[in-house]
Amino acid sequence: MKIVAIGTTNQAKIAAVKSIFSSEQYALVPTDVPSDVSAQPLSDHETRQGAMNRAKHALQKENADIGIGLEGGVMEIDGELWLCNWGALADRDGIVITAGGARIPLPLEVANEIRAGRELGDVMAQYTGERNIRHKEGAIGVFTNGYVDRAGMFRHIVQLLAGQYEFFCQNR
Repeated sequence: MKIVAIGTTNQAKIAAVKSIFSSEQYALVPTDVPSDVSAQPLSDHETRQGAMNRAKHALQKENADIGIGLEGGVMEIDGELWLCNWGALADRDGIVITAGGARIPLPLEVANEIRAGRELGDVMAQYTGERNIRHKEGAIGVFTNGYVDRAGMFRHIVQLLAGQYEFFCQNR
């Protein structure tokens, strides 16, 4: 059985990993680790780096076979802020694989709050009147009217990670 350390205690992210690594061959261990980036990543680069850091920290902390890190952030395109999401998978052999996810623009009133220094999760809690939205549907769920929730968005990233890793391991 392989130990898969998930670098978070966020329920939406854990659900995403569980949906892909669900067989009896995996023991999933959620663990609280730092991203070593800003609390609110403000670029693809910073968000991707946070995912890689979480994957590596989880791998080490839990002495796992595989570490997975998932990170949400925002990035700017043509003056608009867009959601961005990255994942990373790291293993004991030093392999690190990354994948990015869906992007949608944020409404101006949300973007302005982030530019003023607030975290997206806090802004969304105020915007929707719901607490812990980052553990539930997330901004992606709100702004896609429920068509895509946070777990589903990260599930896609975990699929990309697992598929790349499987391909890489089969073709070494």
